[in-house]
Amino acid sequence: MTRILKVIFCLSLVVALTFSTAIFGQYAEAETSTSDGTVSIVFTGDMHSHLDAQENVGGFAKLKTVVDDINTKYPDSFLLDAGDFSMGTPFQTIFKSEASELRMMGEMRYDVVTLGNHEFDYRPDGLTKMLNTATEYQGTETESFKVYNEGSYYYTWAQKTYELMPQVVQSNIDWKATLADEELAPAAKKLKAAMDNYGVKDYVIVEKQGVKMAVFGLMGLEAISQAPESGMLWKDYIERAKEIVSEIKRNGEADLILCLSHSGYYFDDGDESEDIMLANAVPDIDVIISGHSHDVLEDEIMVGNTVIVGSGAYSDYAGHLVLKKDSDGYSVADYNLIPLDSKVAGNAEIQLAVDNFRTLVDSEYFSKFGYKYDDVLAVNSYKFTSMDIFGDVQGEDTLGNLIADSLIYAVQKAEGSNYIPVDVAVVPNGVVRGSIAKGEVTVADAFNISSLGIGPDGISGYPLVSVYLTGKELKAAAEVDASVSQMMNEARLYFSGLSYTINDKRLFLNRATDIRLIKADGSKEKLDNNKLYRVIADLYTCQMLGLVEDGSYGLLSVTPKDKDGVVIEDFEKNIVYDNKDELKAWYAVASYIDSFTGNKVPAKYAAPEGRKVLDNSLNPIAMLKQPNHVGLMLAGILLIPIAIIVGIVFYIRSRRKKRRGYDKSIFRSKTKRYEKPKMRIRKMKKSKYKF
Repeated sequence: MTRILKVIFCLSLVVALTFSTAIFGQYAEAETSTSDGTVSIVFTGDMHSHLDAQENVGGFAKLKTVVDDINTKYPDSFLLDAGDFSMGTPFQTIFKSEASELRMMGEMRYDVVTLGNHEFDYRPDGLTKMLNTATEYQGTETESFKVYNEGSYYYTWAQKTYELMPQVVQSNIDWKATLADEELAPAAKKLKAAMDNYGVKDYVIVEKQGVKMAVFGLMGLEAISQAPESGMLWKDYIERAKEIVSEIKRNGEADLILCLSHSGYYFDDGDESEDIMLANAVPDIDVIISGHSHDVLEDEIMVGNTVIVGSGAYSDYAGHLVLKKDSDGYSVADYNLIPLDSKVAGNAEIQLAVDNFRTLVDSEYFSKFGYKYDDVLAVNSYKFTSMDIFGDVQGEDTLGNLIADSLIYAVQKAEGSNYIPVDVAVVPNGVVRGSIAKGEVTVADAFNISSLGIGPDGISGYPLVSVYLTGKELKAAAEVDASVSQMMNEARLYFSGLSYTINDKRLFLNRATDIRLIKADGSKEKLDNNKLYRVIADLYTCQMLGLVEDGSYGLLSVTPKDKDGVVIEDFEKNIVYDNKDELKAWYAVASYIDSFTGNKVPAKYAAPEGRKVLDNSLNPIAMLKQPNHVGLMLAGILLIPIAIIVGIVFYIRSRRKKRRGYDKSIFRSKTKRYEKPKMRIRKMKKSKYKF
């Protein structure tokens, strides 16, 4: 009997092992595979707090599904992000208190991320608080799993340890200069301590599947210029990259060098893009993951042996780069962008974590404004421009119209009986972060439209600011839109209260004509160059108005003033308040949409209203009418060589005729030239006096 039981036990064990091999063999084989020179990198960039899907596109739950799928084929793929992971949806409102974005990246098992300019939107204090919050969740987690051993035919337990929070790299803050600055030092010291406490480094070495990858992060020149409240002084990104790469190579620490570059590649800039210049200047970088520009790189860009890739923005895509080692180093074996669209099912566990953060957004933020994340403000039946193309083309845009109109509405409502009529509201393309889809428009949708920044009150969202501009300066602002925005579409402007015609065939900085003030009753009137007009914009826009002079090469100037014409030095002293609270730009949009009759977006936003008229006529009248001072000056400059040429021609003709002894009279008849009689000049004796 005992022998029979032993036989049965052995047979059962064989069956169990065979069954286990069938069930776990593929998984175990993947987990125990060794490096064959293949490197798999999954990457994102510019996610801008898109933790959740927008119109069933993007979000961390879908991203997790794609990452898991990639890891079944390429175990232990590197997972990286190129910065600007925050600022863009309501989840940013708990950036400081909950570190929602960085914690979700920890849930996703990101290896390394870098900081973009928008991580500094809440100023050094905001980033300090976020990092201190995130530090509380640092640590490691060990996961156990079975591994099949082909030699012994047994399964054994193995363990893998994960970082609970991603490593953060940033290399080109100039800490020495920043801490030496008396004004910047107090906030900078706190941020430096928070970064040190979290473990932010210039670069880190990450090892997976036997491959050691050095990853460093930096911020480019344009990104730095777009972080006016960073409170930091910066080193040149290329020079700093040279130093970092030299150190990595000197230490012999890595098989690959990868840069998380928040600098950008722009299709319009081509070889002048900052990441192209970085690759040319620092050829020992193997991979550049390009952030900041939001341009989607469907194909990799090769600069020498450096590969540049980018996945766009808002977690619409997950980038996947596969490298293969050969005798010359690493080359691209595969590269693709995976759409996180309706075809991708979200991971339930990650979605639950996102939903928990959404609950905190309601309790910690929207409740202060009497709203909830999913409150429906109105129903929209019209097609507004989507964010992927908003501002790309010159001309009037109904979304821009609605946002600009909302600013005037909100100021009038907030000031009540003390309302001072607003003449013009202005919204630059660069501050618009979301659009309106057909169907229900929620509070979250309204927030996404004007989600940037923070006010002096420490609460998310830029406040509105009241300034005064002269008629001449309003004309200059229209000219910025007509001319400068063709080179830099972030400067494309949308107005309420102002209309004009744009002719791209006219001289640069002289393309806006028929500039008129649109009054409350819809009538139009000419601008008085010397009169002060009340203008509303958000805080960031007002702070950037000073760049108009730089963008126009000093030919245009817009200098905000107070109602008495005194130049404003501190825009925060001109914030518009609703009772004692800062009037936020996003709240202006939300309250305006909430006010629509019948809870429907009105038909006036179904089509352009004639605020911007495009007329590229070559008609001489259209080309020459209403020249501004720049046009007159440029015309004068152009006429100078013509005048010189004409003068030379007349001079030559005159000389030739004089040689023949004839001049032409005003009646074009030839007359004998009058010869002046010769004068005899008597020599004078030298004076004995010296003068």
